[in-house]
Amino acid sequence: MGLIWLVLAAVAVWALVRLGRQTERRGRGHWRVTATLLSAVLLAGGALAAFRGGWLAAAGLAGAGLYLAYGSRQRPIVRSEPIDEAEARAVLGVAAGASEEEIRKAWKRAMTRAHPDQGGTEGLAARVNAARDRLLKTTAGRRRR
Repeated sequence: MGLIWLVLAAVAVWALVRLGRQTERRGRGHWRVTATLLSAVLLAGGALAAFRGGWLAAAGLAGAGLYLAYGSRQRPIVRSEPIDEAEARAVLGVAAGASEEEIRKAWKRAMTRAHPDQGGTEGLAARVNAARDRLLKTTAGRRRR
């Protein structure tokens, strides 16, 4: 059983070193990486315990590892609230009579700052997308008239 704990400790140290070197953005990224690495350690501990004949410990470790692996991969669904036209223009920074091309350019400019890969948040990106959709819908309505 001492070998199992030695291997688990080595994997945990490796996980902490790996976590220290990772460059995830702010938010839940750190938790996801930590939970994934810990789930790998738990699964490895479960496999080692199974090989040593400790079936109850193996089942518990493997179950905990699978739960953490599944839970760390779940991403929250970001839904944007309905946005009115004035607020949509303020989010994108366009005038009241902006054309479809101006709206798309303003959206692209705003999304370069709001995208989660560029340091923004999922909620902010969803808000920018909602503003674009609202203004494009309004612009399409004006064209039909």
